[in-house]
Amino acid sequence: MVRQLGLLDGLLGGATSPVFARHETFHPRFGWLKKGFDAVCKDRYVFSREDAPIVLGVGKNMVRSIRYWCEAFKLTNKDQPTPWGYQLLCRWDPYLEDVSSLWLLHWYLLKPPCTATAWWLTFNSFRPLEFTREDLIRMIKVSCDGLGRNIAESSILKDVSCLLRMYASQAENSKSLLEDTIDSPFVRLGLIKSGEDDKHFVFNVGFKANLPNEVIVFACLDYIALLMGDKKEGTISISRLLYEPNSPGMVFKLSEAALCKAIEDIAQSQPTLHLSDNAGLIQLSFSTCPSMLSAAILESYYSQYFNGLSI
Repeated sequence: MVRQLGLLDGLLGGATSPVFARHETFHPRFGWLKKGFDAVCKDRYVFSREDAPIVLGVGKNMVRSIRYWCEAFKLTNKDQPTPWGYQLLCRWDPYLEDVSSLWLLHWYLLKPPCTATAWWLTFNSFRPLEFTREDLIRMIKVSCDGLGRNIAESSILKDVSCLLRMYASQAENSKSLLEDTIDSPFVRLGLIKSGEDDKHFVFNVGFKANLPNEVIVFACLDYIALLMGDKKEGTISISRLLYEPNSPGMVFKLSEAALCKAIEDIAQSQPTLHLSDNAGLIQLSFSTCPSMLSAAILESYYSQYFNGLSI
């Protein structure tokens, strides 16, 4: 626990305090990220203008929420578009039509520096597969206390409620719908499912039918670049890619079989990647710059995806 808290402090940006309840209780809605990003591209001061609600066509609190989510997903930085934002929303998938883009946004939300502390802790530090809302609140409070940060429980409660509305898909036999989940694009990821009584939730660990192998391997390479820098060759154990904080296994809730299959499939067309099993120790080896290869994999994926749509 101490090691994870130390990592949390570093991943959040060193001296930067954990961030809570900046979303104004709103999870990101369909169209919000595109709306906010386009507005910033036209006028970087749009969120500070008195007529921002009119320009964006939403309420004042929603303006603040859109601003926060654009920053949290790293589409903007200090109210300016980022290269990642341009890549996703100007070149690859402007209207987030492909669910793969939602997976990438989920990855970037938790990628350091992270300004969604409750989200980071839930996916990276919280280990139980089945849990309640109260379990998450308790874990986040204990984690913040361990960092010496006194966070109001009401702020933690707002974040947990927002997170569950954002991700929790409804069980097929449930009698009621979670408030607003129908308006959350991230429910499509299927990362969290609500239980029969709507009080219990379960992480969906394993294969994800709508998570492309390319996105998984991109995340592996992005994680390697974070840990090791852009060295031209090296190895990393599959266990690190599965279980370390901020790893693809934790962020995407993958099983070893799901992670290895994705790597094996992509390695068939990427000779600089290799999966090996040495006396039970499974490792991913790479012989090219991780950040360059990860960018090339995504570029190829989106080119093929949208060329397929146009046929």
